[in-house]
Amino acid sequence: MVNTELKIFKQDEVRKHSTTDDLWIIIDGSVYDLTRFADLHPGGVFPLLELAGKDATDAFYGLHRQDVLHKYKRYKIGTIAGFKPQIEWREPGSFSNVPYAEPMAFQGFKSPYYNESHFKFREAVRKILDPMIEEARQYEDSGEKPSDEFLQKLGSSGILAANVGPGPWLKSFNLPGGVSPDEYDYFHELLLHGEFARFSAPGFTSGLLGGMTISVPTILNFGSPQMKAKIVPEIFSGKKRMALAITEPYTGSDVANIKTTAVKTPDGKYFIVNGVKKWITSGHFSNYFSTAVRTEKGISMLLIERGEGVETKLIKTSYSASAGTAYVTFENVKVPVENLLGKENKGFHVVLSNFNHERWSMLTGATMSARIAVEECFKWANQRQVFGKRLIDQPVIRFKLAKMIAQVESVHSWVESLTYQMNHMNYAEQSSKLAGPIALCKYQVTRMLHNVSDDACQIFGGRAITKTGMGRQIETLQRTYKFTAILGGAEEIMADLGVRQAMKKFPTGSRL
Repeated sequence: MVNTELKIFKQDEVRKHSTTDDLWIIIDGSVYDLTRFADLHPGGVFPLLELAGKDATDAFYGLHRQDVLHKYKRYKIGTIAGFKPQIEWREPGSFSNVPYAEPMAFQGFKSPYYNESHFKFREAVRKILDPMIEEARQYEDSGEKPSDEFLQKLGSSGILAANVGPGPWLKSFNLPGGVSPDEYDYFHELLLHGEFARFSAPGFTSGLLGGMTISVPTILNFGSPQMKAKIVPEIFSGKKRMALAITEPYTGSDVANIKTTAVKTPDGKYFIVNGVKKWITSGHFSNYFSTAVRTEKGISMLLIERGEGVETKLIKTSYSASAGTAYVTFENVKVPVENLLGKENKGFHVVLSNFNHERWSMLTGATMSARIAVEECFKWANQRQVFGKRLIDQPVIRFKLAKMIAQVESVHSWVESLTYQMNHMNYAEQSSKLAGPIALCKYQVTRMLHNVSDDACQIFGGRAITKTGMGRQIETLQRTYKFTAILGGAEEIMADLGVRQAMKKFPTGSRL
């Protein structure tokens, strides 16, 4: 409960409260009575006693994040007379003024890409998502399934549907910021993925959105009208969950070698599916699986509903179990032929159809994750004192920040350029021209993440390998950034794909 009867104190009065039984401190002009909190303090009573009755601002920000003050604001009893706060108080939904903490267009620079609707959309989405950050991180830490309530709150605001990009499915929703479905474009979606990255809860976010974002398009683009009418509203409202089941223990990028089989019954009304899938994002929680299977003359895609013969087991990975990463077993699963996605034996086309969008969406979140690391390091380097001076006063630290900023801004500019192309190309042209550039950009983004994570760890030191406290954002990045380098196509595969796509357009007569 917040103390609404705040008083004005003089510093001399605060100095009188300096014992275990009567312990006050000052943080940036605010007075806190920690008498009842002292025994609960994770660091023990001694550090508090050292600062009892004194200004503890520098000591506090040397050890704690500002959200600790948000969490324990009930202990605030007043302010110091005539003192003007020196530290910015970040409210949920606000934008950062730290250089490079936001994309340049949102820090006063000019951009050819964004209009008023993009600014309104981002502001509205941030106000929706920021109050949910603490809950998201609790799920990340506990490894629990993202709750139905959390998912459905996003569904009711149109945010789940917006994660899949522009399309007619948005007409059923009132999008944040008053953006109409007709004006929603890939730059709106780029901003949306970036806002989810601010959760800094990659496992939870994957469990919440990852499986859905890459699986629902198989229904939107290849499902029957009846299938769309039944399942799409369930998914976009948050009432049901869905996963893409392609990868197997035996094959990842080499989709053509999958072993899961689907054999038609003699009457031709069903497929009998047998096989296993592995590393299926959100699979442990999903009601539906868009599944790659081997049929008589090739690869096909089937929509399989959780039921008899479908079993999922949780796989624990480097990030949170709330991702629902699963080992999925299909044992004599009876699937109606009406659940075929696309044409029989032509499923490879369905598999490939969403790769560009999947990879691009990963890039949009990854650049924001790196940008968060830049902001964290900038703040830490300005407030951390070592050998009598701030970290930022050391040339080696400024050089590390310079490398981080340059790499983040470079790849983000490339992502924006690709997004512009997506806005102005139809699907066929995107497929022809963007597969190579997006693959190369993904390779470059994941290399950037590696470098940014490495420098951020060196700036934060031991805090960068501690899951809680000042370095928690950096610890999360350094532990999980490899997911972007592997999922959706490994770095080496992406690099090779980019060059092979370029070779298709290489002029045969070109010579030095």
